Amino acid sequence: MSSPLAIGAVSAVLRNLLDDGLIEAGNSIGVTVDVSAIAPDTIDLDDAEAPPRLNLFLYQVTPNQGWRNAALPSRSSVTGERLTNAPLALDLHYVLTAYGRTDFQAEILLGYAMHLLHERPVLDREAIRRALDPSPLDVTMLPPAVQALAASDLADQVEQIKITPAVMSSDEMSKLWSAIQSHYRPSATYQASVILIEGTRSGVSPLPVLSRGPRDPVTHREHGVFVNPDLLPAVPTLFEAEPQFSQTGARLGEPVTVTGARLAGSGHSVLLRHRLNEEPFELPPDSVSANGQSMIFTLPDNPAARQALAAGQLSVGLRLLVNGEPGPRETNSIPLILAPAADFAGADLQRTANVVTVELEASPQVRTQQKAVLIIGTTEAVAAPRSNASDPLVFSFDPALPDGEQPARLRVDGADSILIDRTGDRPIFASDQVLEVP
Repeated sequence: MSSPLAIGAVSAVLRNLLDDGLIEAGNSIGVTVDVSAIAPDTIDLDDAEAPPRLNLFLYQVTPNQGWRNAALPSRSSVTGERLTNAPLALDLHYVLTAYGRTDFQAEILLGYAMHLLHERPVLDREAIRRALDPSPLDVTMLPPAVQALAASDLADQVEQIKITPAVMSSDEMSKLWSAIQSHYRPSATYQASVILIEGTRSGVSPLPVLSRGPRDPVTHREHGVFVNPDLLPAVPTLFEAEPQFSQTGARLGEPVTVTGARLAGSGHSVLLRHRLNEEPFELPPDSVSANGQSMIFTLPDNPAARQALAAGQLSVGLRLLVNGEPGPRETNSIPLILAPAADFAGADLQRTANVVTVELEASPQVRTQQKAVLIIGTTEAVAAPRSNASDPLVFSFDPALPDGEQPARLRVDGADSILIDRTGDRPIFASDQVLEVP
């Protein structure tokens, strides 16, 4: 496969091919012909001393339809690690333009160039190597960009590069030259296909399968594929995490019921992940149903958990050892809202002129990277910046709030503290979610 230098290498090889072949064209018109590979708008058309020119311009790069789905997927859907170096397959689209100062010069140049590309529809590997590494010429004498193209590995890619004429209507040609912002000259379009650019990072290649399932220790026969007579997933899978009383979130110290399939086994460990934690927080479940369709775990409420966990959206996973398997297996992840719990009873409220300041603690600790909002009644305020997660949250309400007792809730990263009490026959505002505004 080629390196990312391959696009420039193709242009360099084509320019070299045209430069060598147009010696005969120069003899026909009696002057030396310049061959370039630059944007048409950079060519000086007002220079009366400029020789005739043939210019190759790469105006478009498109994905190759035949190769674009090769070697996919290139990363594991579970771990995200690289499995293969999927090639970037590209087609290059060129416009070949002839410039002349006298009658018929441009037409002669374009005719020779088109005939040359017609006779050489494939860039063979030897021609590519000669163009990019013109031995015995010292490569260090060439410009740095040309020197770099020698490392493109273009000649070693599995597909040879084919040059085919492309059809472009007068409307498309007009749009192209309008976009280039240059005057039209006799031109022909070509497509170079296919360029395969591949990375060199190491991937993961699985080992061959030795047996389909465990072998019987006596007969040494394969167990075969496990078949379950139902429509449930074949591997341990989590479906939903539900806080108690159908609340919008779970607080520290509260149980969570998880439904799923194939959860029976041993060595269960609940994995709680948060965007601000590099490693998951692990805890054992309280119970797992005998049929493997549900489990219950309680969020710990201790100093370690208040520092390690963070309010907001968690992802819940489960690690377990399935009966009959040699090693533990990890399930999929499902969302769970960890609701913050504000210490409204111990909050410090101060009124200064028209400003009410509220200082309170929250559980779990609100990280400095998290956004905290306090809502009293229908008015909200954002917490002031803090240097440490252990510092109390400070909110300033301006204009001032009306005095008296009002319902309050703390919102951390979009997760609200539990304002509504659903333990009774009808929902009511929780009695402990209030603040007495002075």
